[in-house]
Amino acid sequence: MKPDASESRLRHALLLGREYLTHWAIAGIIIALTGFAPEHWIADLLNHFSIPEGLRHGWLRASDVRTGLVAIGVAVVAWDVLRRSRRQNKLVPRENRTSGDAIWPLPDKPSVAVLPFQNMSGDPEQDYFADGMVEEVITGLSRIKWLSVISRNSSFIYKNTPVAVREVADKLGARYVLEGGVRKSGNRLRITAQLVDAETGAHLWAEQYDRLLEDVFALQDEITMCVIGAIEPSLRKAEIDRVKRQRPNNLNAYDLVLRALPFVFTRMPKEAAMAIPLLEGALKLEPDYGAAHAYLSWCLHARFSRGGLHQADRIAAINHAHTAITHGNDDATALAAAAFVIALEEHDITTALKLFDRALELSNSNIFALSCSAVVLAWTNKNEPAIERAQRALRLSPLDSFNFRSNNALAVAYFNTHRYGDAADAARNSIEANPGLSFSHLFLAAALLRLGRVEEAKAEARAALELHPSFTIRGYSLTIGLEPAVFGPLADAWREIGLPE
Repeated sequence: MKPDASESRLRHALLLGREYLTHWAIAGIIIALTGFAPEHWIADLLNHFSIPEGLRHGWLRASDVRTGLVAIGVAVVAWDVLRRSRRQNKLVPRENRTSGDAIWPLPDKPSVAVLPFQNMSGDPEQDYFADGMVEEVITGLSRIKWLSVISRNSSFIYKNTPVAVREVADKLGARYVLEGGVRKSGNRLRITAQLVDAETGAHLWAEQYDRLLEDVFALQDEITMCVIGAIEPSLRKAEIDRVKRQRPNNLNAYDLVLRALPFVFTRMPKEAAMAIPLLEGALKLEPDYGAAHAYLSWCLHARFSRGGLHQADRIAAINHAHTAITHGNDDATALAAAAFVIALEEHDITTALKLFDRALELSNSNIFALSCSAVVLAWTNKNEPAIERAQRALRLSPLDSFNFRSNNALAVAYFNTHRYGDAADAARNSIEANPGLSFSHLFLAAALLRLGRVEEAKAEARAALELHPSFTIRGYSLTIGLEPAVFGPLADAWREIGLPE
């Protein structure tokens, strides 16, 4: 985040004061010495110094002193102009330089400015609602470790002021701008929000929320969580797309992690093999990069569970997960990834659940933490909290590309509680979100079998084996068999269908 606004204003005022004093002093000297100061003043000044007579009447005459001081003053002014020009060039990206002045350069990590939401209802009393919601959004976004958020005091200078998104970005150093509006009609509120890439002008995300105006503060919280939960994946996708456009020889550790992300969370060994070298490269540049350790841990877990059950991968996954906790204790996504691996590979459920809770304390609308914790809760027979977290993740970000994880958590939790129809529906939603994941077909097969639809269940089992030819019930139990009361009934269904032991 940027420096506190009051501190920034004080620093800016001191700098301006110094600049003005310097300029007035120089101007005063030049004016005085170029005609407004009588020459005898300078002669009187020289009399106060012990100067040999020869020098006094030689080259050190009053007129010579006048000329020398004027030259010095002009040189100081020229140096000051050059210094200010160079500083301004550093602040403004070359491609963005205009006649306007940029206050902040773009930071290394993505930055977002949340503009004051417009009150479109004509009711001044609604200002407090809109302003309060924006403040909550800023607070929530500031919990995202990889994101830099412009402070409220900086972005609120644009309240009730029409402004172009690009101008906001240049002035505040923001790569993305979130803007919106609030309209009240009777006892209903309509809130609109949109996320804009300031560099390209592209709209990355937009949503409209219509709600009854009952408990204002509860409504404020609900909309805030929806906005944060929805725009985090949109921002991450935009960052991935941005770094793909960069030349590879310009990449730093953060960029390498972004390049790895599309391959990290598929849980497929082939994609994990593509991500692992990128993440290892990031850790060579920045060994204490908590998120890189967490994602590498996740990839090694995928390679272990679906790529041959090699113990070296499992041990390395656990080690990187613990390193991620050490260096990413304030990163909700890194903590959630580490917790997931610790649960599935180390079978330390107590530690994993504490880490999930810590992640959600940092960011209670983090979709990744919600969905991953829902999976672990379902596999440990904690069905109600699993269902609640999975449903919350789906509600906050209904179009998230990783919603298959939340749906799989629902499928397992519903199967545990004998809600086989709901389990089948959740499994189908998971398949729709990620058709290449064999586990979703396995959950659907088990649910269909218990619904008495045997042939459909066998068809899903065949689909699972086509996607994962080396699947065995025993091999799957090594990773996911956290609670016999959960794994046993599923395994029984798979045996009845004819899946290999």
